[in-house]
Amino acid sequence: MEGTNPVNKKLAAALSGGAVLVLALSGCSDDGNEKLDSWAKDVCDSVQPQSKKIAAANAAIQKETSDNSSPEDVQKTDSKAFQDMSDAYKAMGAAVKDAGAPPVDGGQKKTDDAVKELNAISKSYGDLKKKVDGLDTKNQADFADGLKSVAGELDKLSKSGNEALEKLQEGEVGKAMSKQDSCKSASATPSAA
Repeated sequence: MEGTNPVNKKLAAALSGGAVLVLALSGCSDDGNEKLDSWAKDVCDSVQPQSKKIAAANAAIQKETSDNSSPEDVQKTDSKAFQDMSDAYKAMGAAVKDAGAPPVDGGQKKTDDAVKELNAISKSYGDLKKKVDGLDTKNQADFADGLKSVAGELDKLSKSGNEALEKLQEGEVGKAMSKQDSCKSASATPSAA
């Protein structure tokens, strides 16, 4: 079991490096825009359960990789977690799309970009699930190498591509979202250090 431990730690580190691209919001206040507040509430209420699902999947991987778990257990946990994350990001994309464009300048483009990005992240986690499912758990060294590759991709995924989400939350939109309780709790999702 010793052989996979550094890799497990690397995988855990990649996860805690920000793989959860949840809505990180600032606590500003604004002068009130009912349409925008209503839009923000729709999005935040839809996104919150998905953020929780992603946080739970992250926690499951963290736990499994910090224990001296067997390759089979790591594979099973990672596979389920990546599927859950894929589903959650897809659901977030659908929620943003269903809410429509926020009533601000360039709102439609912000929405379209965020939806495209959330769907791309969903696909990336789906690809990671396939990769983990294909690892050979019988061969310790091969499994460790495979996990290392997954950790590398996860690290890239956690660092890339949250620009559209940040753009969606710029200016008035972010202020409106920051007032929603469901977005406050979504952004407060703890990520293991």
